[in-house]
Amino acid sequence: MTALGSCSDHEFEQSSAYRAECALRTWYASVGSPLVRHFEWSEYDDMIASVEASQDWPTRRKFSYSQPVRLQDDQYGVGRPYEVSVNYSDAGADGVPVVAIGGLINVVQRFDFMLLDAIPQVRLISLDMVGRGQSGWLMEQSEYTLDTYVEQVCQLLDFLGLEDCIVLGSSLGGSTALRMATLYPERVKGIILNDSGPYIPLERRARRARAVGRFYVFRTPGEMIRRAAAATRPIGPAPDAVRLYNFHHKTRYSEEQGGRIYRHDPRATLAYRADAVNSLNMWNEWHELRCPVLLVHGTESDAMSIETIDEMRKHKEFSVIHVQGAGHTPSLCDYDLTRLVFNWVATLKKFDKDLLMQRRDKYASLIYADA
Repeated sequence: MTALGSCSDHEFEQSSAYRAECALRTWYASVGSPLVRHFEWSEYDDMIASVEASQDWPTRRKFSYSQPVRLQDDQYGVGRPYEVSVNYSDAGADGVPVVAIGGLINVVQRFDFMLLDAIPQVRLISLDMVGRGQSGWLMEQSEYTLDTYVEQVCQLLDFLGLEDCIVLGSSLGGSTALRMATLYPERVKGIILNDSGPYIPLERRARRARAVGRFYVFRTPGEMIRRAAAATRPIGPAPDAVRLYNFHHKTRYSEEQGGRIYRHDPRATLAYRADAVNSLNMWNEWHELRCPVLLVHGTESDAMSIETIDEMRKHKEFSVIHVQGAGHTPSLCDYDLTRLVFNWVATLKKFDKDLLMQRRDKYASLIYADA
């Protein structure tokens, strides 16, 4: 394993995460550095506005996804294709297209920092999967399946006029990438698995199902930030601005509930919970893979064991980046990490050895310090 140091301070200071963090800290100092647990929603809105004003964020776009009859519920399906609006972002560059798929309740903003930092050789495209963020919802809970998510990515490629791509998947998005590569190998040039693989133990899936299956109403900013602090801990070292931005866009304010609630369709998480009574086992798909694979592994992950990774090494074009201090699905905002991922995309060459990204704690936490 080759240990890597961090990029230079000058390089880091060109990153979108750095700009967002600087804006947050400037605002926080300007209001006297109060305890976040005492914030009102108006102060929270000002805090978010400071981050949003730090740079030009990706433009959101829409396309109409058509849910085919073959993926509808046998008993309750409408018996004809129906359309669902899907929200996506596209760097629009001329580079290699990389379609980024988030985890169970991730939204398109999960990949905004990575998109803004993309090198010219990479065209990063990310999307809100159906039932998440600002995409529409499916008619039946039973339609939230890997095959539906694969169909959504294929239709997006068709809409954009792309024959193939590299698929980047975090957690559930990684499972989608594996399924797509086996169903449509001609459309997948490579896979980037963000702490995801062909086997996830039942215990981990059951814990996740319990957590996301609950309905939360965050009635104060402090309450939401406490929840965010726990929920985002596994992503590893990341600036407060990144954690704040990502969690903010997973939620919306509800006048009816008197607080912020998650944006996703609850039936999507219930569909996951129904499936999480067993370990994820996609070894058949794994052994059918013919494309290069890059695994981004959190060294403290409870989803990807060393035993699983060792079994994955039987794939001849398998490379690994271990991210020190991260758990399940490391943050993809880190400038050091994204350089390595983008360089792999540009060549698709297998690493001679595993790489280890050493932990960089650039800043002490401000808004999560007392959460």
